[in-house]
Amino acid sequence: MRAVGRVLGVDAKSLYNHVDGKDGLLDAVAEHLLGAIALPARTGDLRADLRAIAYAFRQPALAHPEAASLVLTRQLSSLAALEPVDAVLAVLLDAGCSVEESVRLLRMLVATLVGALLREVNAGPTFGTTDLAGIAQRRAVLERSGLPAVAAAAPDLARFDSAAEYEFAVELVLDALVARLR
Repeated sequence: MRAVGRVLGVDAKSLYNHVDGKDGLLDAVAEHLLGAIALPARTGDLRADLRAIAYAFRQPALAHPEAASLVLTRQLSSLAALEPVDAVLAVLLDAGCSVEESVRLLRMLVATLVGALLREVNAGPTFGTTDLAGIAQRRAVLERSGLPAVAAAAPDLARFDSAAEYEFAVELVLDALVARLR
């Protein structure tokens, strides 16, 4: 709270007039970022609608990587935080899912997206497609590991293309969800 007060040029105690302690401040930051989600218009196509929501959900995390874990892990009750939940549930309910199954599918979708996004915002500086020297060094370490499957996969394990990884996670979870609904 003192650090935030210094940045804002106010006494830390005055922040308590606006938020309920550190948790309140963290919730406010997460809710602000979630409020920035531009939920897409529904098309009526289950897969297209869920894909569009998944990519809209990704934007705040990438725009504010230092705050991504707040956006992705706080349990919030505000309208801004619940609108994406409502959007996913509406798509699933319209697809014929029961309320109970819709909630479970929502949680599975969110868990997959949260995992992919946390990996993306945390792996970016360490692994990537532009640091060729780092990729080559990591590949060499993996090839010398003495583990045959790791050594064989070393060229792919040493690289991390965040956009491709997120796309793969989204498509995989949508495949599973659509297969479940059949």
